[in-house]
Amino acid sequence: MRLVRAALGLGLGLGIVLLHPASAQTAPSATAPVRPAGLPMAPQGWTMTVGVAPVFGMAWSGSKDTALSIFPDLRVNYKDTLFLSVQDGLGWNAVNHDGWKAGPIVRTRFGRNDDDGGSPFLIAGGSDALRGMGDVGIAGEAGGFVEKRLGAKKQWRVRAEVRQGFGGHEGVVGDVLAQYSGREGKLIYAVGPRATFASGDFMRTYYGVDAAQAARTGLAVSRPNGGLVSYGLGGSLIRPLSAKRAVAVFAGADRLGGEPAGSSLIRERGQRTQFSVGLGYSYRFGL
Repeated sequence: MRLVRAALGLGLGLGIVLLHPASAQTAPSATAPVRPAGLPMAPQGWTMTVGVAPVFGMAWSGSKDTALSIFPDLRVNYKDTLFLSVQDGLGWNAVNHDGWKAGPIVRTRFGRNDDDGGSPFLIAGGSDALRGMGDVGIAGEAGGFVEKRLGAKKQWRVRAEVRQGFGGHEGVVGDVLAQYSGREGKLIYAVGPRATFASGDFMRTYYGVDAAQAARTGLAVSRPNGGLVSYGLGGSLIRPLSAKRAVAVFAGADRLGGEPAGSSLIRERGQRTQFSVGLGYSYRFGL
């Protein structure tokens, strides 16, 4: 059971949060870490996780070019109450009772650059399709989340988040997912569909083409409205190595919604279908 507890605080967060196409130019942040249904909570008190996750996928959200990035997995947790990490942001389970969790959350969305399209974590590959589009700066996103565990063994998890952006974008972003999790022997798995919705401000920041950008790139002016950003499926497979170490394999495939896909940027220089696959290693210890 100690091995299971270790995996919960180590690899499982990697397997879920690193895969969302709407955050491909960031340290992705679609969900918070997942605890497989029916398993005990992480150890009490403060814990810290340190790890890395090489991820191969699209160079930017909507890209047809690929890139290899190495994301850090740095997270601090206090019981099952507070969490802080590169992937999950800063959050508080203000409500944590009878399968329900809810509370405030603040996330970071790293920007993209028009040189290679990559995030700060890119190490190989990339894309020149954004040349002339200009850089998008780092953004914060503040809001709240609610989730519920369902099923006889609490094997289903349904979660929703809504966040207001500031800095790099000023749009409203919402994430929803339904996920099935469990274990087979020492392997811990999680899989399920997810989708992201956003306002027009967000869409135009990451997928739009204004007049100045059109003059520099030759693309047609495009001003996508709010709506569905993307929808898809993601999953992870975790193998504990010891009471403190674990590895995770994760993959995801998503498709952009009609508004971003209709932009001249995506039509002429990108594609709707996005994918990513990665391998994570993490080590957790008490503080």
